[in-house]
Amino acid sequence: MNRKILLLAVFALMFASSTMFAQRGVKLRFAFATDVHLHNGYPREQLKGFQKALDKIKSEKVEFIIFGGDLDDIDGLSHNREKQTAENLYAGFKKIADETGIKYYPTIGNHDRYYDKDGGYVDGDEMFKAFFGKTYYTFENAGVRFFVINSVQHKKDVQGYVVGDEQMEWLKKELESVPATTPIVVSTHVPVYSMYYPVVEGKYVMVDVIANYKELLKVFDKHNLKLVLQGHQHLHEEMLLQGVHYVTGGAVSAAWWRGNHHGTEEGYLIVEVDKKNRFSWRYVDYGWEAK
Repeated sequence: MNRKILLLAVFALMFASSTMFAQRGVKLRFAFATDVHLHNGYPREQLKGFQKALDKIKSEKVEFIIFGGDLDDIDGLSHNREKQTAENLYAGFKKIADETGIKYYPTIGNHDRYYDKDGGYVDGDEMFKAFFGKTYYTFENAGVRFFVINSVQHKKDVQGYVVGDEQMEWLKKELESVPATTPIVVSTHVPVYSMYYPVVEGKYVMVDVIANYKELLKVFDKHNLKLVLQGHQHLHEEMLLQGVHYVTGGAVSAAWWRGNHHGTEEGYLIVEVDKKNRFSWRYVDYGWEAK
């Protein structure tokens, strides 16, 4: 098949699912908001943008928010004299999110990691844990099981981002008690699948996806995995593969608070589940404009 025709076919499939937004019988509505990227560049504007997104989400009457990672931009603050700056960014994010009064579940992203080996920040996730607790966990709502995973771990002799061995074993153990029919949603910062590079750069490379994605998906083989919510790419893209929807949820910050990113505006996803456990979603441009 001609490459252009193949890409058009993929995108037709990707965006067809979003048109099936549920109109009745909704039992659960939640938001997936990823890649906020609070940082020191021009904090007043980005804080206003983040607040505007949360106000819009609140008006949607959601049950909860899943934050898809890259809450802040602290991975470059990697020594002790910048620790306070990193903590301030975390505290700023948490304060604004807490003030919504909406339950939220944060996912760790690559830009949420802080390293200072001399100070005990060895794995990069210690500061995230200090503010939010575990970097991978599970919860249930309206009969749907959610798994928030840490996709920015490292593994010896494996290049790129992985889900580590300890976490993989935890997933297997947790799934033992989940009935095979229970619908499952996964939140991951780094995508399992993405068409970012073929579309934006005209090539396919194993970059910015979970390196051990096959091992991860195998864990869910005998379960009812319905939806994987992804961040990292700052694009809104959708794929349906082997009965599972993979939706990359754009970015609250779009192009890092500088306007749209390859056509994806600043936004977030609203996801609904109906009484027959059918999932639907829409991408919301919440109206922020770069100055």
